[in-house]
Amino acid sequence: MPAEVTDRSPATTVATTDTTTGKGTTPPGTGEPPRSPLTRLGLHGRPLDWANWFCVVLGIYLLITAVSVVGGGFKAATGGQAEELFAFASNPLVALMIGLLATALIQSSSTVTAIIVGLCAGGLPMETAIPMLIGANVGTTVTSTLVSLGMVRDRESFRRAFAAASVHDCYNLLAVVIFLPLELAFGLLEKSSTWLSTRMAGSDGGILATVFGGVGDAVTGVTDPLGDAVTSAFSGVPGPWDGIILILLGIAMILAVINVIGRLLKVVMVGRAKQVLHTAIGRGPVSGIASGTLITVMVQSSSTTTSLIVPLAGSGTFSLRQVYPFTLGANVGTTLTALIAAFAFTGPEAQFALQAALVHVLYNVFALLVIYGLPFLRWIPLAGASTLARLGARNKLYVAGWVIGVFLVLPAALILLTVLL
Repeated sequence: MPAEVTDRSPATTVATTDTTTGKGTTPPGTGEPPRSPLTRLGLHGRPLDWANWFCVVLGIYLLITAVSVVGGGFKAATGGQAEELFAFASNPLVALMIGLLATALIQSSSTVTAIIVGLCAGGLPMETAIPMLIGANVGTTVTSTLVSLGMVRDRESFRRAFAAASVHDCYNLLAVVIFLPLELAFGLLEKSSTWLSTRMAGSDGGILATVFGGVGDAVTGVTDPLGDAVTSAFSGVPGPWDGIILILLGIAMILAVINVIGRLLKVVMVGRAKQVLHTAIGRGPVSGIASGTLITVMVQSSSTTTSLIVPLAGSGTFSLRQVYPFTLGANVGTTLTALIAAFAFTGPEAQFALQAALVHVLYNVFALLVIYGLPFLRWIPLAGASTLARLGARNKLYVAGWVIGVFLVLPAALILLTVLL
């Protein structure tokens, strides 16, 4: 039976914000609330609120600029030979594991997908990018698994928390098993994303392409001056080192910006996100999926979204069946970052960037419709998560083996074997 949600439960208390300190307030024992890094400047109250939002907008501006820098750098470094450069990743399993390993190490699928969008605009073949994007979906689930370890001292709480975390793993792994073979056999994601991107950014896309192109031109008109200034600063460096420097600089900017945006959005939105969560998650699967999507859009991090729910599942506030659709919504919500990154480009590059972003969107939407929409598939992640949680509660070595094996050893081994063979 699903756990009953009541307003009297300590786990369902919603955080509020103290506007004098910029620091959320939570009841004792519910954890340290997020704190704005801008409080170090002496800001508080309404000026702090305005400064937080201004920095979020500035962060989005810098994110788009950074993606543009990565794309330009990749094109300069490869000299139009991107396909030859990524020949080692032509094997889809290798590309899949690169995406998984990169996301597991960086702990941000938003960062990895934004980088891939920039690389596609710079010439990365879509056949290589698609498995990487699929792998990024799997790699991001490690965060919630690590959060569940915070309840390791209480066996029953840990079993519930680890089940809530690993249902995300099992779902994403099942999605790979279903959709990677379909992609290799029929080009499902490549063909559907090509059709959509042509109509949204192609020369013959009609009014939709005109609107999207107009928005893209407006965005790049604002961001291009900074991107051009960064590029020109290294114009004297001989190739391909100028491109390599730009790629590394752009990636560093993306990492830093997404980290700062995430911290600021946690401050200004997590209290509202918890309100959405407690209002919607217990009202059925559609409500759970919608709330997971909305909260992830609000905080721009599926890791944050799933990390919000794992402790509540561990405390028994929500059942595994209630958590399951919520995590699927988080998968869909996290695709917004890649769409934002696609606005970094215009012309033919814009279509390739948009196609990569749409691959991420379509993959998550298709997986949701197929796996959760078909009853004979819907139960598999639940059964897998329950089994893993039961084994992990009995012996923590199962947990260590699962995390290290799936997110580190398996990807590294497959990449190494493919390179050597």
